Order: sequence, then structure tokens, then C-alpha cells
Amino acid sequence: MTNFSDIIRNITLAGDVTVPEDWLQGRTTYGGLSAALCVAGALRANPDLPPLRAAQFTFVGPAAGALRIVSTVLRRGRNSVFITSDLHAESGIATRATLTFGAPRESALRFRALPAPPVPPPGECTGFFGTQKGPRFAAQFEILRAGGHAPLSGASAPELLVWIRHRDVAARTGLLGLIALADAMPPAAFSMFSGPAQISTMTWGIEMIDVPSTVDGWHLMSSRGDNVADGYSTQDMTLWNESGVPLLAARQVVALFL
Repeated sequence: MTNFSDIIRNITLAGDVTVPEDWLQGRTTYGGLSAALCVAGALRANPDLPPLRAAQFTFVGPAAGALRIVSTVLRRGRNSVFITSDLHAESGIATRATLTFGAPRESALRFRALPAPPVPPPGECTGFFGTQKGPRFAAQFEILRAGGHAPLSGASAPELLVWIRHRDVAARTGLLGLIALADAMPPAAFSMFSGPAQISTMTWGIEMIDVPSTVDGWHLMSSRGDNVADGYSTQDMTLWNESGVPLLAARQVVALFL
């Protein structure tokens, strides 16, 4: 397998990068990697950025093989920076990202309401895919079912809950590794499927809640669908570290060919 950290390390100064076949989902690059590449390109072109606060990704077309990242600063204020970062394939834009960076400021307000659900530790959980074969890129991660519904179980409600971490030890810490990890699960509607079917992520919005942190790379990921109809699904996603600290919240629209 090609390590995530090696792909990031090999991005050229011009933003060129090659994605190997073991990171593909069907005929395109796995969405979490595409998103991480967009952020990596922005950070490389602008090394003095404050922390990432939010990002919106639109997966426009297929991305595979030789790609180029092109980042543009839209506005730089006293505390915030807005950047577009596009991942180009030979056929045109494959992924478009709008990134919001913001410096921390003193505030009298503090509130947080995203407690981690009670789950058994990773050592007591079994493989998420069971006897089913996952997509090619999924081999890059250790994924264990921590609760929710089993995949392809014909469940009445879309809900998935897993422990997940990179197999690449060097990718288990930091912002880019977290983004690459955060899209690794299939849509929550996958639990409603009774057999394999094609899916395609259309949009993915993330919000950074806390600084990425982990002890041994494990993250608890929840995915809950709230609407599945007309060949599309929408869902909320949350990631916590193994200590129960919420790190990232996301919203996603997925096309379902079922």
C-alpha cells in the first residue's frame, strides 16, 4: 500500500501530485484524500495560515493519476483567511474546496454539546465490513464496528458508528491525516442497503471543533442519515478522539445508485 504521508510528502512545489490505484474509489480518488490534497495545497502555498475552521468540498468529476492543486487567496483579513483550492485532473476540475482559516481570539463564551456515545473500546470490536469486500482505498484504514447498524443489513434507519484509524502510523496525527480519515466511511444509508450498490459523494462540509489530537490514532466516527430519497442521502458526521473530545463535525450529500 502507498502511505498517505508519502503522497503528501511528494506534492511538488508547483502542486503536482500522483494518486496511486490503491487510493481509488471506483475510477476516482477517494474523497477524503482529494479533500486533504486541497488543504495540503493551500497550506503549502500559504505557510503562515491560522488554524482551519471550516471547509466545503464539491466533488465535480473524476480524479485519478497525475493531478495538480491550484490555490487562490480570496481575502486575507486581520484574523481570517479565505482560500479556494482546486484539484485538477486532465479533464478539468475534479474537486473544488473553499477553505476558511481563523486565528483564535479571546472570548467570554464557551459551550460544547457533542458528547461521545458510550461504546466498547477498539479491542472489543470486530471488523466493519465483516465478510464483505470494501472499496480499494478502505484497506488504508483499520475500521471496526462500534455500534449502529451493520453495513448492507437492510436496516430501517441510516446509522453507522465505527472506530477508525490510519494504518500509516505517520498519518495518525495532524490536520491532513484527520481530513483524509473523516470521509472513509460509506454513507449512513449504506446500512439500509441489502446488497452492494454504487455511491458518489457530491458535497462535503466540515467544521473543525478542536485541535486534532490522539493517543494511538483511533477516532470514533458517527454517521447519521436524516433523509434518503430520490437517489440521494444527507447525513451528519462527527469525529471524536479516543478520549471523547469532539474534533470535527461534517455534513454530506451523497448520490445513491440504488
